[in-house]
Amino acid sequence: MQKGIKAGILIVALAVPALIFLFLRGFGENHYKLPKLIPVIDSTTGYIKMKKNLNPKWDEPEMDTVFHTIPDWTLTNEDGKPFTNKQLAGKIYVADFFFTRCTSICPKMSTQLTRVQDTFGQDKDVEFASFTVDPSHDTPEMLREYAKQYDAIPGKWHFLTGTRQQLYPLAVKGYYIPVADASEYDKAVKTPDETFIHSEKLILVDKEGYIRGFYDGTDKKDVDRLMLEIKVLQKIYETEK
Repeated sequence: MQKGIKAGILIVALAVPALIFLFLRGFGENHYKLPKLIPVIDSTTGYIKMKKNLNPKWDEPEMDTVFHTIPDWTLTNEDGKPFTNKQLAGKIYVADFFFTRCTSICPKMSTQLTRVQDTFGQDKDVEFASFTVDPSHDTPEMLREYAKQYDAIPGKWHFLTGTRQQLYPLAVKGYYIPVADASEYDKAVKTPDETFIHSEKLILVDKEGYIRGFYDGTDKKDVDRLMLEIKVLQKIYETEK
């Protein structure tokens, strides 16, 4: 009887360290999370669309939410060349909507983006895309001059123009950012700042085109949060390799 008890104690003593090791290996790592935003609503049912999770992890459900992805677009960059969303595929990027004649929030947003660019200047997987809401004025030449004002790194920070018919729906339906031309309904507006209504938000987009965050581009603390969450997203991709 005593031999059996001793044997049981020995087995437990040997098993406990192994169980602790397995626990620490499975749960002791840093698990980074940054949710996708904007679930897709089924237009026929009004419910959130779901799909089967083909390779669920131990903590993931069999069914997963379908999230909005940035639609395809083709615009013109500051060099006058065609630029598409496919050139940002496989990149983490920050998008914003601005115009070069803006004297209110745009300079603050661009200044903060310069700070983000300085932080991730050596990171090849992080880029920036600034879309004008004043395309009739913001030619490639104007965008190029604006880029110089904020020390934009060519090939890393892209400035994009097109037609209003391209840009406005892309802002609203693609990046979920409000934009409007007030002169269409208020003939009393006189200055560009009164004319073009747009958001101060910076949008974080992941390598697959999912929106991961919105941030106040005029608020240093919120832009600090953006930089932190870019680093979190980089860690998520590193752990998935």
